[in-house]
Amino acid sequence: MKGLTLHQGDSPLIISFPHSGTELTEGLRERLAERAVGVPDTDWHVPQLYDFATHLGASRIHAKYSRYVIDMNRDPSGASLYPGQATTGLVPTELFDGAPIYRDGQAPNEAEIEDRRQQYHKPYHEALTELIAAAKARHGYAVLWDAHSIASVVPRLFEGQLPDLNLGTNGGTTCAPGVQERGIKSMTDQSHYKTIANGRFKGGWITRNYGDPSNNIHALQMEIAQTAYMLESPPWTFDEDKAAQLRPVLKSMIEAALDAAKTLYEETAR
Repeated sequence: MKGLTLHQGDSPLIISFPHSGTELTEGLRERLAERAVGVPDTDWHVPQLYDFATHLGASRIHAKYSRYVIDMNRDPSGASLYPGQATTGLVPTELFDGAPIYRDGQAPNEAEIEDRRQQYHKPYHEALTELIAAAKARHGYAVLWDAHSIASVVPRLFEGQLPDLNLGTNGGTTCAPGVQERGIKSMTDQSHYKTIANGRFKGGWITRNYGDPSNNIHALQMEIAQTAYMLESPPWTFDEDKAAQLRPVLKSMIEAALDAAKTLYEETAR
């Protein structure tokens, strides 16, 4: 399918990778500012970090194109995720540090933005909707895990250094309380990583749009500080030793959320 790769698993788990793509559309590279050509704000290597997803039977969806083409985790209307705070939009024009993405006069107009929305954003979300519906039809419930990472220090977006693990449920609205509690407990039971729930990253548009706990669809976003599993500067090298330590923690959190969602569904189905 154009602009994305997907795999449909047989479990109630769906993992979304909206920001791990690095490809640029034809002719776009030449329009970008020098610093933007290397797509530095990518969620580097996140699908590789979650390579255990296959063993969980997860469905997976991965955007091929960079968020500089269009951001799959933004409201298609262009509404801000964090009104009054620094953030990036549906089709970003600034890097995370505020530097321009485009050369002078090369930013897309509304017609081009709409074209990107139709060609890339819409198909991604149609496919994600189908994966969630298929999981719910098979199991009666679904857990959507939206997988992200970001540099540990981005002064324009947050103060100081970001905790290693940042769980977001939009303040507890995108999943049932028990699912959130089990996920947080699993996250905080370990002592190696610094953690926070619903801090600077409360969950993006994907989590907020698809989370529907009253309908047994539970959505959680995980934002990981990249220092926990990779080199945070070019060439953005994946650190397998760090990843091997982090993976069991992520797997435990996901399994805890799945178990809580299953228990809740079975209790309400009686």
